[in-house]
Amino acid sequence: MTRSFVAVWLGQTISILGSGMTWFALTIWAWQKTGQPTTLSTIVFFAFLPTVLFTPLAGVFVDRWSRKQVMLLSDAATALGTLLILTLYTTDALQIWHIYIISALAGFFTAFQYPAYLAAVTTLLPKEQYGRAQGMLGLSPALSGILAPIFAAGLLNKIGMQGIMLIDLATFGVALATLIWVRIPSPAESEVGRASRSSVWGEIVFGFNYIRQRSGLRSLTFLFMLTNFFLAIGATLVAPLILSQTGNDEAILASVQSFGAVGGVLGGIILSVWGGPKRRTHGIFLGGAGACLLGITWLGLGTTFLLWAVGSFFFAFFEPIVEGGNLAIWQTKVEADIQGRVFSARQLLVQIPYLLGILVSGPLAEYRMGISPLLVLAGIAGGLVFLSGYLFRSVRNVEDLVPDQGA
Repeated sequence: MTRSFVAVWLGQTISILGSGMTWFALTIWAWQKTGQPTTLSTIVFFAFLPTVLFTPLAGVFVDRWSRKQVMLLSDAATALGTLLILTLYTTDALQIWHIYIISALAGFFTAFQYPAYLAAVTTLLPKEQYGRAQGMLGLSPALSGILAPIFAAGLLNKIGMQGIMLIDLATFGVALATLIWVRIPSPAESEVGRASRSSVWGEIVFGFNYIRQRSGLRSLTFLFMLTNFFLAIGATLVAPLILSQTGNDEAILASVQSFGAVGGVLGGIILSVWGGPKRRTHGIFLGGAGACLLGITWLGLGTTFLLWAVGSFFFAFFEPIVEGGNLAIWQTKVEADIQGRVFSARQLLVQIPYLLGILVSGPLAEYRMGISPLLVLAGIAGGLVFLSGYLFRSVRNVEDLVPDQGA
């Protein structure tokens, strides 16, 4: 791994840890205010909505602008959102609807940061290291998942939400400093990239057409569109499940989330060292089925801390393997100078069902099925969809059907 990549990764990892602490504290605050799963799912919905809607537009500018500058702008804007929440909280003016709005603003800038970060990795490393790099990228949220709940739960009674958000702002400073220091090369222009230059709208459409014209990438995208709906239900309902069954015990929630993060760290480390299976689709299909059946379904069946911890562990353990294999395929198959547009188009397509899953999970759990039965059903359905990838040649053989591209 190059020193530049490691520096960027380390700065972003520290920033993700700080954001995770703030997110945990706000989750506890919102639950104490309302005690409703719908409130928590709505906060997540507003955070994801602008990310989904604006990702295609962001992809155009990621390919036009310096990817380093896009990441700097996104991190700085998100830090301003945290500062605004801190100001409202310290003046005793913070309301739930404020969280909705600020989450939406943060989601808007995440729409730019995500494709810029992935595309930057492509130019910082040779393609032989993409699999290992994705393992390291998966480690970032996993490490945050371990440490953020522990740190936040331990510090809430000592320094309060104000102190936690100040720590978050300091971690943003670290991320900005590393980005300023590191040189991120611009990709060489490919023939496809040169021919695709047009109006903003034309370049947005180009990203979708690129996927549509390649059956392997199109089928892989469709697989994740189906599975993301069920994965969203699992991710959204973990906190309401545990808080509702433990009398709002934030320590138990933090411990369960930390066990999940241990699984994510272990999965990320294994992928970082191993690089994933030679046939990356095996990691996607089998890892996805494991996350759903051993993770989401097990969480729904659990009634004790130990069972929740096991489900949380496996839900997170397989995530780096699944997403790492998936993103490594895209980084290898898509020309570097058009990855902003293509990755953003893919992101929009797979995140719309994820957004829908977030939106319906709260009302379904609250008014129809209950949290536990809904998790069991979502886990089984998601696992079956992942395994169905073996039945279709276009997705099963995507690595053979789509040629590799130079970085």
